Amino acid sequence: PNATPNASPNATPNASPNATPNASPTASPVHWYDEPYDVIVVGAGHAGVEASLASARLGAKTLLLTMSLDKIAWQPCNPAVGGPAKSQLVHEVDALGGEIGRATDACYLQKRVLNQSKGPAVWALRAQTDKLEYSSYMRGVLQNTENLHVREGMVTDVQVDSNDAVSGVTTHFGLSYRARAVVLTTGTFMNGQIWVGKATLSAGRAGESACTALTGSLMSLGFETDRLKTGTPARIDKRTVEYSGLEEQPGDEELRWFSFDPAAHVVRDQVSCWLTHTSAETHRILRENLHETPIYGGWVDSKGPRYCPSIEDKIVRFADKESHQVFLEPESRSTPELYVQGLSTGLPERFQLALLRSLPGLERCTMMRPAYAVEYDYLPAYQCHSTLETKKIRGLFFSGQLNGTTGYEEAAAQGILAGINAYNLVADKKPLVLSRESSYIGTLIDDLVTKDLREPYRVLTSRSEYRLILRGDNADRRMTPIGREAGLVDDIRWAAYQDKVNKIESSLADLDAVRVREDSPLAADAERVSGQKITQMISLAEILKRPHVHFDVLERHGHASGLSQTEKEAVEIELKYSGFIQRQQKQLAAVASKHAKKIPDDIDYDAIGTLSKESREKLSKMRPTTIGQASRLGGVSPADVSNLLIHLETQKRAAAGAERPQTIKEKRKALVDAAMKDREARALAP
Repeated sequence: PNATPNASPNATPNASPNATPNASPTASPVHWYDEPYDVIVVGAGHAGVEASLASARLGAKTLLLTMSLDKIAWQPCNPAVGGPAKSQLVHEVDALGGEIGRATDACYLQKRVLNQSKGPAVWALRAQTDKLEYSSYMRGVLQNTENLHVREGMVTDVQVDSNDAVSGVTTHFGLSYRARAVVLTTGTFMNGQIWVGKATLSAGRAGESACTALTGSLMSLGFETDRLKTGTPARIDKRTVEYSGLEEQPGDEELRWFSFDPAAHVVRDQVSCWLTHTSAETHRILRENLHETPIYGGWVDSKGPRYCPSIEDKIVRFADKESHQVFLEPESRSTPELYVQGLSTGLPERFQLALLRSLPGLERCTMMRPAYAVEYDYLPAYQCHSTLETKKIRGLFFSGQLNGTTGYEEAAAQGILAGINAYNLVADKKPLVLSRESSYIGTLIDDLVTKDLREPYRVLTSRSEYRLILRGDNADRRMTPIGREAGLVDDIRWAAYQDKVNKIESSLADLDAVRVREDSPLAADAERVSGQKITQMISLAEILKRPHVHFDVLERHGHASGLSQTEKEAVEIELKYSGFIQRQQKQLAAVASKHAKKIPDDIDYDAIGTLSKESREKLSKMRPTTIGQASRLGGVSPADVSNLLIHLETQKRAAAGAERPQTIKEKRKALVDAAMKDREARALAP
């Protein structure tokens, strides 16, 4: 009853008045839902949740379409958030005004800080989450967000007008929804195919059907698609595990938080994880049955994640290793399921229980869900701008696993950026672009749009050249001003942020100003803790720079800071690593101006003869927008970058010369030249 057939070009709410709603590969008439939206987000996974929340919170009338209202923000693989580099993404999304950090701080089972023995650039908070609570939390947030409408529906078609601008989407049952911007976050559902040995099922994940029509719609619009693979291990009943011989992995006593907003912090009891390992019997079962798995059997050739390989990949790639770690991780407080991290496999189900029971502690375990591999369609993200808007279709954005990434954190990071920019497009505002120098989100997006990736992409600290200044502790100082300018950081959050920054800056100034004698009790205490001699008067800042010296040493001697634990940590990091931080900031400043140089959209690389053939092909395909992006393309050498810079400078000078008004001297010379040519012409005339 809400649908009205519409064949009139004037009925589309979009783009230019001259546009007509055609361009969809669907030949049948389009039946438009009578209520138009500003933004439509397709898919309610971690990218879709952040995209729809960002768009709606900024003021766009937003529709979130999901294939199942019961699986919003579902964690189909490991129910965990954070880890190396991923935790930085979560901190950054939170600082921008996103939700993943708040949800994790409310729904965790346990938390641990990884890499604490190393420097702060690689410290990583990781939380095991309750997947049922997490999904319920996110659904509640969505349903209580103003401007946001959540509805079930499988999108099968993207509607595009005659000006190559998106006009809406069509669902499986034939109803179409209008919008000026559409964000696709389809995860593993586009032509998803589950494999358990040779047994196969069309599905996006276990128990949920695949979307089989959307790929064809996108291909008809000129997009390139390809296939990737991922997988998930079996789940076992925790009541059937013998824990006495396993190593317990409890949560940290000192709780850390993903969100910078203290109001989001929920203190709760933690649940332990457990560590076991593969055995010689595990490896024997795998080696003897490799031919039964989809990849080694040869009936699936899609690329899987390099940094989260299946157990069969591990024993092949690391054949000399006698054992691999396997973690037993709870999925919820309310279910007995344990996630068997590190044992993802494509083996037939008939081998999986024997495989599980070959692990110490699991000799009598019961399997509740089998492991499976899933392959799916994705769209290489070089087809997107750095805003995540596609290059071919205005108003169409790609985000999350659709772009070839793996991980909830990578999806959430893309989702919030796509949601902000979908709103910016319909509001006629300047798009938000995050440079790789600004954040891990910027690094992630830059890698996606400048590299022709053909395997699942996972963010790593090693992917950033600037990881010492892109830490988790300073994510709010880097990203909250951006979130405020974008419109996602409210007055209360902004005031708290400014108060924190003022406290840190005041503390740094005070520590530098206060000095103590070398024979003072504080100096003696600092000598004892650091093992370094103090031979002259010294500032409190210099004392804190010393190894193993923390604020508690100063406080023992009456120098109270008035700072929270996170504020103290931020001050200490700024002091202890000041030399390294300043050096990296200088390196960043040195390359920033050159890398930020814009490349014209209409540049013809084939016409630049000084470029190598390979670089011309790469540049023409990837269409980088800045010199920095061009320099990071595979096949583009430093010499090519230099030649491209020279070409751009030459074109700029030529254009400036053509536009510059003539001087009096140049005008006189032009008149003399014209007179001479006229005289020569008359002399030659018959």
